[in-house]
Amino acid sequence: QVQLAESGGGSVQAGGSLRLSCVHSEFTSVSNCVVWFRQPPGKEREGVAGIYTYTDTTYYADSVQGRFTISRDKYKDTVYLHMNSLKPEDTANYYCAARALSECGGDWDVPRIYWNWGQGTQVTVSS
Repeated sequence: QVQLAESGGGSVQAGGSLRLSCVHSEFTSVSNCVVWFRQPPGKEREGVAGIYTYTDTTYYADSVQGRFTISRDKYKDTVYLHMNSLKPEDTANYYCAARALSECGGDWDVPRIYWNWGQGTQVTVSS
């Protein structure tokens, strides 16, 4: 199983921006549903944004709609999460997950349906 590799986390002040990257060598050759999840301390993992790489159809949680944008660079096998207007409540460990040869359906934000995960990258937003 090919590993996912996330990067781009860090510490910012409220209102700032960050861009997370998720690299997977099969993002271009195989259609994937790729989703960014986050897990705040002591809370459950939640889906933030997803993209189906065959059509570039995107999905967003209500909590990030209008602030976060998921996109992909097909030449770099990379999916990005552009995070703007960050809030302290966005503080969490962010994970990239992928499901090959599968569209993102109504259950795109359910963690248990993904079998390929990255190691996570920490995002901390201070007020």
